[in-house]
Amino acid sequence: MQYQFYDLKNVSAGKIVEVQLEYAANVRVMDRTNYLKFKAGKRYKFIGGYVKQSPFKAEIPRTGHWYVVVDLGGYSGKVKSAVWVL
Repeated sequence: MQYQFYDLKNVSAGKIVEVQLEYAANVRVMDRTNYLKFKAGKRYKFIGGYVKQSPFKAEIPRTGHWYVVVDLGGYSGKVKSAVWVL
């Protein structure tokens, strides 16, 4: 599966991640442990889901290394997205 990947590095608890999308897409905000599970095809936890309305905002629950993955769920096409930590 093709996806866009954003490495947010270390983010403090309580910060807001904003994801801007041109079209509806799957958005997953994950810590390092869960991102590695995602890459390995194992079960993982994330914040987000199928996002139809932009922008999507998520609060970081704990300080640590965080990632954002944006994809079309296996459908063809290109996702256009941008991510900011507010």
